[in-house]
Amino acid sequence: MSNATTSRRIGFIGLGIMGAPMAGHLADAGHTLFVNTRSEVPAALAGKAEVCASGAEVARQADVIFLMVPDTPDVEKVLFGENGVASGLTAGKTVVDCSSIDPIATKDFAARIAKLGCGYVDAPVSGGEVGAKAASLTIMCGGEEKTFESVRPLLEKMGRNVTLVGDVGAGQITKVANQIIVALNIAAVGEALVFASKAGADPAKVRQALMGGFASSRILEVHGERMIKRTFDPGFRISLHQKDLNLAMQSARSLGVALPQTAGAAQLMNACAALGFGQSDHSALVRALEAMAQHPVMPDTHR
Repeated sequence: MSNATTSRRIGFIGLGIMGAPMAGHLADAGHTLFVNTRSEVPAALAGKAEVCASGAEVARQADVIFLMVPDTPDVEKVLFGENGVASGLTAGKTVVDCSSIDPIATKDFAARIAKLGCGYVDAPVSGGEVGAKAASLTIMCGGEEKTFESVRPLLEKMGRNVTLVGDVGAGQITKVANQIIVALNIAAVGEALVFASKAGADPAKVRQALMGGFASSRILEVHGERMIKRTFDPGFRISLHQKDLNLAMQSARSLGVALPQTAGAAQLMNACAALGFGQSDHSALVRALEAMAQHPVMPDTHR
């Protein structure tokens, strides 16, 4: 594993649930941090970062600029909008996009940044708020190897599993694949627990028993517990997972690939949003299954 040996000037744009702790790890590692965000800078970063008025100012101050924003249009606006990052870049700097966005758009953004003489790495992350706070994220990267290696020590301050998958866009492709797997696993765990509960078994004990067998998974461990304890405060919101599954379906259509199970999971996410749970954690996908069964895994009063 690489280790940063000198302080660097780092920019970070997007200080939400995951962006704030990620930026905090870079500051704690001794790097000089310049930040910009749509809302107030979190208290946890007070005194650790210099607040900039725009993306352009961040780019002028920093040598490596990280983005962690919700969707493809947000990345485009941050990079190329008025007073965006691109207008503050000079040759030799690097943009690292940790957002989860469209792989095709990512390649276009990278090409436009390359014309300015700057490097680009797409580096979407997995692990949610817990992983961001623990610096244990999985980070899936696309870009030139030399550019990736130049920022790898920084990525390793935020994640434990940092992998260069391929050229620009490969990180986003991997993240879409990740979100397919996660969504289908959440749906499977939700179906199993709804079934077990309605059949009269204690879902907590069913989960405990399954954790010792071939059905065991990280989703069963973490999100199964959320479904039982009714703790749906977001680590990763349903609305964001909806966006990722929409990317999966759009990409599949362009590739001529059928993703029937992903389509089903996407519809469950849509049902949850329609029921008013779009801002809940994606483990709340179980609420759509509960609504169809007219039976909750556990009452919402359970703690």
